[in-house]
Amino acid sequence: MADYDASTDARTPLPAVWHYLANLQGAERDAWRLADVRDRPSAEERNLPDEYPFGWFVVGYSDELDKGEVKSIRYFGKELALWRGHDGVPRVIDAYCVHYGANMAHGGKVHDNYLECPFHAWRYDGEGAVKEIPYARVIPPQARRKDCVPSWPTQEANGQIWVWYHPDRIAPLWDLMIFDEVGHPDWTPYKKFEWNVFSGIEHMADNGVDISHFRFVHGASTVPDYKISYTGIQRAVLAEIKLNTPRGIVEGKIDALSQGPGQAWVKFSGLSETLMVSGITPVDRDHLKVRFAFTQPKAQAGSRLAEALIADICSQLDQDKVILDRHKRMDPPLICDGDGPFGRNRVYYSQFFVSTNPTSKLAA
Repeated sequence: MADYDASTDARTPLPAVWHYLANLQGAERDAWRLADVRDRPSAEERNLPDEYPFGWFVVGYSDELDKGEVKSIRYFGKELALWRGHDGVPRVIDAYCVHYGANMAHGGKVHDNYLECPFHAWRYDGEGAVKEIPYARVIPPQARRKDCVPSWPTQEANGQIWVWYHPDRIAPLWDLMIFDEVGHPDWTPYKKFEWNVFSGIEHMADNGVDISHFRFVHGASTVPDYKISYTGIQRAVLAEIKLNTPRGIVEGKIDALSQGPGQAWVKFSGLSETLMVSGITPVDRDHLKVRFAFTQPKAQAGSRLAEALIADICSQLDQDKVILDRHKRMDPPLICDGDGPFGRNRVYYSQFFVSTNPTSKLAA
């Protein structure tokens, strides 16, 4: 990898950073997207929220978890164990065994559909109850209860594995969106990209309505013409934008829909028909896992234009990441008439935080 330390971002002129990024290719660019940003200011100094919003969040892709496989994952400031039973169903519970505290995601194994602790072979179902202790005649009553080890509602949709998070352990309040294109024989398998972004999740939501930055960060020839609407837990965006491509500037259209804080899709047309399925999941207070997965009609897949669109979209998040990795939350931000609807977006987003919506009552 080229000689560049992510910890120098704050002292490196942004255009120089973007020039550096433009020269990264393949594995080097992937490594940069996932690398830790050392010596970044603390979450407290950056005024990042000390709570996570509730909703559905992606924790992996379906094709990356085999039957009988256990994976260690960390989200919402917690160590979790993800496994797929021999019945094909994925399950998630907190990682630590209630017996003697072993991390069951490290060395644990799948026994039938149970997660078996590597220390003493206590076996848990997907609701966090102990179902078997091979050496004991009687399972303690407390261990037999649901959520003896906290469990996480888990679903598979759109080729992804999702968990429901609520700090008060309230059951899911809405369903996941389903996309007919994913897995359709006329559409390509996912082309996947991942980033570690060291910021709060609300910043990513604000970034979606930040109209003016498209010109100054992403090099759009003009500020896009955006129409943004809010309906209950959904935020819809319709944009007309000019894209820089190898054949020059091409007019494009972007339709986007977010449902809750963790799930969104974006449909691109004009340049190349493309569906991007995104998932943004908090790892810790100042750390997000961002996933973009692209599918396109097989008839156009692999064309220079189709590939250029995906590359341009990912490059834009690279550019945003440079800023977001050290971004401070301004509460409220000082905005002008050329900015997007930050205030309205904050109101929309506040319904997903228990501190501002203690009854979890969602907008109509």
